[in-house]
Amino acid sequence: MTEPEPLNLDDLTFEPLATRPSKVVLDDLGRPTEPGVSLEHWLDALPQQLAGKGFRRLRDAIVTARATGKPVAAALGGHVIKTGCGSYLVDWVKRGVLNGLALNGSAAIHDSELAMAGHTSEDVGARLIGGQFGFARETSELFVKACNRAAAEGCGLGKALGMELEANDGPGVDSSVLVAAHRKGIPLTVHVAIGTDIVHMTGDLDGAALGKACLDDFRKFTNLIATMSDGVWLNLGSAVVMPEVFLKAVSIVRNLGKPLDRLTTANLDFQQQYRGLLNVLQRPGAEGIALTGHHELMIPLLHAAVVNRLGWDHVIPAPHVRPRPVSNS
Repeated sequence: MTEPEPLNLDDLTFEPLATRPSKVVLDDLGRPTEPGVSLEHWLDALPQQLAGKGFRRLRDAIVTARATGKPVAAALGGHVIKTGCGSYLVDWVKRGVLNGLALNGSAAIHDSELAMAGHTSEDVGARLIGGQFGFARETSELFVKACNRAAAEGCGLGKALGMELEANDGPGVDSSVLVAAHRKGIPLTVHVAIGTDIVHMTGDLDGAALGKACLDDFRKFTNLIATMSDGVWLNLGSAVVMPEVFLKAVSIVRNLGKPLDRLTTANLDFQQQYRGLLNVLQRPGAEGIALTGHHELMIPLLHAAVVNRLGWDHVIPAPHVRPRPVSNS
């Protein structure tokens, strides 16, 4: 093959910069603020680009849902609790901003240990080598008791854990998202994959009780998702379990012809991964907002932005959300 003839670059067509379409204009630029500026002014001064726009859209969606009595609900991964962010969610629950909570097994364990003992999280590597990792007696006993109670009473694992932790009255009970949601009476569910959590390592755990407790919670969770039109769904720090649970609940709701109109979904995580992006932001047909960053920065900032916009002392009383059951009728 011979060398092709060189292109004649003199034939290129150029256009005026003044008329070329552009995605960034001067009004989009961030504005440096002066010392002592309010949070509201600081947020408004952020660039009108990417996460700067997405953050404000999410804040406004939560505030609008709160003011109009539409649900705002969140799914939690364990890292959210471990990084000290549960207290912000507890405050939102108390203020009526959050109307539903769903935790994976890790989040439920860390929250429970903080409630019972005031501390959580092990050095996994060091303790694994010594055969000690995951064998805290009270943690396993709590989940055995909660699963048995949930299976017997049909209340689901989330509510059973909330009741057990409140009765235990440990040093961190008032910082527990499980207890806060139970006290508020909002939908509270826990979703596990068998074998993924330290509490599955005890011979005292009844698999049938665990299965029933979690299946009851999945159905309760699906009832909540059926109410989410005009609401906001937050996926906080769960990369696999909760995005999958959410997708299956959305599928049930869609199959039964329930509307999910004008739903806003958000995925807040250290990295944007496959299931969070697709199952939470894209596939449900919602307005999806991805915010990437450390939980210990993003969640406190979002909490402050929402509460600041609502007003600390002038929060509109939230309706008591009672999800309508999803049935085949």
